[in-house]
Amino acid sequence: MVAQTSSSWLQGERVEAAAERILDAAAALFVERGVATTGMAEVAKAAGCSRATLYRYFENRRALHRAFVHREARRLGERIAATLAPVTDPRERVTEAVIMAVREVRATPTLAAWFGLGDAGVASELASTSEVIEVLGISFLSDDRDRRGRNRDGRLGDGRHGDGAEIARRARWLVRAIVSLLVVPAADADDERAMIEQFVVPVVLPGR
Repeated sequence: MVAQTSSSWLQGERVEAAAERILDAAAALFVERGVATTGMAEVAKAAGCSRATLYRYFENRRALHRAFVHREARRLGERIAATLAPVTDPRERVTEAVIMAVREVRATPTLAAWFGLGDAGVASELASTSEVIEVLGISFLSDDRDRRGRNRDGRLGDGRHGDGAEIARRARWLVRAIVSLLVVPAADADDERAMIEQFVVPVVLPGR
């Protein structure tokens, strides 16, 4: 990509589009060089903007990482929710959602890069952010009762029975289970499914 001046780079672009452009440039670098070793100067150069422009959108590398993980988690959650929409059994839905999440991350270079040597710690830390938990909690754990009980802002729970807080706790555990499988894979697909069914589903869906 040919470098452009900051003013020409911003001209005619909406803020959202410019931020997306930066995240796309960062994604390519994460695959090529690794997440932990990619610096802000490299991202700015790849995006064709100045470092000053980059910092207008992301105040530091951690903010860039958070934005990237949130974007990818939302995209992944939406794909999984759409794919599993016909599945009505909650236990089957969670099992297939976890399996699909792990498979999609492994098969997508820009996501798999976060779980390479030296980068898994960054992914583990960022996976616990509230944005990621909210996305995965809605996509994986909300059944018909939960969806009917969402607040006006889209968050889970009706505010009377603590559904939102309970789902958030289960979602935090679920995210940790997914990260664990990505960092330390099971022996094979059958073993992975068995562990999810035996050790993950009963915890996130107690009594189901």
